[in-house]
Amino acid sequence: MRSKLFVPASRPDWYGKALASAADALSFDLEDAVAPDRKDSARADLSRLLDGRTPWPAEWQAPMRDKTLIVRVNAVDSTHFAADLRACVWPALHLVNLPKVESADTVRQAAAAIAELERERGLTRALGLLVNIESPRGLRLAAEIAGAHPRVVGLQIGYGDLFAPLGIASGEPSATQAVRLAVRLAAGEAGIAAYDGAWVNFSDGDGFGRDCQAARQLGMAGRSCIHPSQIAVANAAFRPTDAEVAHALRVVQAAEQQLGQGVGAFTVDGRLVDGPFIHQAQQLVALARRLGLAP
Repeated sequence: MRSKLFVPASRPDWYGKALASAADALSFDLEDAVAPDRKDSARADLSRLLDGRTPWPAEWQAPMRDKTLIVRVNAVDSTHFAADLRACVWPALHLVNLPKVESADTVRQAAAAIAELERERGLTRALGLLVNIESPRGLRLAAEIAGAHPRVVGLQIGYGDLFAPLGIASGEPSATQAVRLAVRLAAGEAGIAAYDGAWVNFSDGDGFGRDCQAARQLGMAGRSCIHPSQIAVANAAFRPTDAEVAHALRVVQAAEQQLGQGVGAFTVDGRLVDGPFIHQAQQLVALARRLGLAP
């Protein structure tokens, strides 16, 4: 998911525009974007979209099939969590986004609740969990959280909740890069992806582009977008370049030949290649193929 566009679940009139966008994923928000007195109606609108019983308009068919569909629910310990799950655990959904996670037990509690609903509703495809790291405690325990359950497919940074209470300026590069690295390493320990958080000043497209590049340099797989204007920038930033794809293809091809001859370290394009670089190239080629950038 190079780009993940937030969509308030309380705005069904925006669903069609979001589906028509170039975002790889849509995150329908039942948490911060929905006022308490609108949550019930937002859940009802979201259920109609996801439960498979209400026919979609013809122009929605392809994006509902091709995009990754996510719902950000309210926190597991909130009074809204159970109702949120009942509204969204339906066949069309791919991931549940858990906010404000501070322990592995919270992840396991959410996973158990989702599994119960899947059994009740006869769902055959297990939903994944995208877990937000957005507090000092959550950051400290990020590796434990990432490995808490097989459903966890990614960690996502929540800068606002993490930085604002500590008086850290939004977008402060030193703090942002430190958090990115910590979250990426925690996700890497569990063998899952790490996703960057939102850039709130969506009118600053150039700044957003530079920030996306900084995130990609630390291994982030993609990031949240709070405005449609950010989608193209994120897609471009987290897309492998043609040169990177070409090099990775050469590494994969050379590895097949060299490893077959018992050679574990060799050179490609004047660079040393061994185990971790071969694995990196294989991952990049797999991504390029999913994006239609490689045969």
